[in-house]
Amino acid sequence: MRAILLAAAALVVATPAVAGSKLQGWVTTGDKSQLLAAQAPSSVASAETVAGLPVIAVDTKERHQTIVGFGAAITDASAWLIQNKLTPVKRDQLLRELYGRGEGGLGFSFTRITIGASDFSLDHYSLDDVPNGAADPKLEHFSLKRPQEYVFPTVRAALKINPDLKVMASPWSAPAWMKTTGSLVKGQLKPEAYPVYADFFARYVKEAAKVGVPTDYLSIQNEPDFEPDNYPGMRWNAKDRARFFGENLAPVFERQKITTKVLDWDHNWDHPEQPTTVLADPRARAFLAGVAWHCYAGDVSAQQPVTEANPDKEIFLTECSGGEWSPKFDDSFSWMVENLIIGATRGGARGVLMWNLALDEKFGPHAGGCGDCRGVLSIDSTSGAITRTQEYYAFGHASRFVKPGATRIGSPAKLGDLRTVAFQNRDGGRVLIVLNVGTQPATFAITESGRRFKASLPARAAGTFTW
Repeated sequence: MRAILLAAAALVVATPAVAGSKLQGWVTTGDKSQLLAAQAPSSVASAETVAGLPVIAVDTKERHQTIVGFGAAITDASAWLIQNKLTPVKRDQLLRELYGRGEGGLGFSFTRITIGASDFSLDHYSLDDVPNGAADPKLEHFSLKRPQEYVFPTVRAALKINPDLKVMASPWSAPAWMKTTGSLVKGQLKPEAYPVYADFFARYVKEAAKVGVPTDYLSIQNEPDFEPDNYPGMRWNAKDRARFFGENLAPVFERQKITTKVLDWDHNWDHPEQPTTVLADPRARAFLAGVAWHCYAGDVSAQQPVTEANPDKEIFLTECSGGEWSPKFDDSFSWMVENLIIGATRGGARGVLMWNLALDEKFGPHAGGCGDCRGVLSIDSTSGAITRTQEYYAFGHASRFVKPGATRIGSPAKLGDLRTVAFQNRDGGRVLIVLNVGTQPATFAITESGRRFKASLPARAAGTFTW
């Protein structure tokens, strides 16, 4: 088993490089025969060599959004596994592989954590649980004890490896005493709780910062158009969210000089009218940094109209999970690359996140909710053995090469069976991600600024090319 794991890790040790006259390539195939495998570098090609081939024209003059990063959520479940099922040495090695850039690290630079419990927690709790259903308007029972156990230590370790890591925080529910149900499950926020909930968010941001966990981005409610029946959740309609942003959260953050960027929606592609309604409110719009999307319903194309209508706002894809509903490596790998790595960024996303960073061999631990979600990694709860899933490789094609501060540049969305997105890093290096969705190998030309290269991809394969 150890030999197999070492061999798998060896597939990702090549460090990306940029060379003026060389095309570097890394390929993952649907049959897993290549997993982020380095290709032999190729030199600039002559016009005769690429004559008649499909041409992927990369245009550095076409400039779009800058990139915050790619990554996955450090959920309670993920952090608990990392902290409890790995030896200190293996834990450090894994975090360096995920968040480092040297020696083939994935370079994850964006993550999400939960404010209180989600379905991927060991149990249900909030950061202000009060005995016997009493209220706590002065937040005297507010406590970071639970995230300090596993999540915050994992975030701090990741930040030590990658100081560029940006952290987003989202609650699945307000504390039970603030809600119409008196429970973390189902319900809405009581109107009289709006002011204290704004204070709650300010308290969280400031207290987390004191213990070394920044809140670069915040959403006020995970999936506000959904009330799950067996784990924390809270419905919150668009007009009421807009009112909370403008009348409650904005004044508190301004008064306390909190600079955390706040995102609306944090839910699926199928209801773009929800964030559009919030952004139509003048006070909410003035306060909000942008919009966060999830992948579970609708189509990635829903991002584009919202992005184009709000060019001053930041766009993110903040949750998507693979799972046993799509168990085949080639199918789910291809879907992730096409919709999240290519589609979401072409739709304006500055950052893209998977859901659980790590789950165990039984797709847990979890307390309600999804029973067959995959993590980016699987950590065996008995042996500590690590399995890298298709999501690991899909995201690695972007995160290892597209660095924070990179700019998305021009390339064709589709070219026959090829799907593409291109970036330019701050050091001038170009990065082109290409997916071949077809059943036949594809050979093509890449052109940019007078240079041309010849490249190829097997069927159902993705490649990252740098020069």
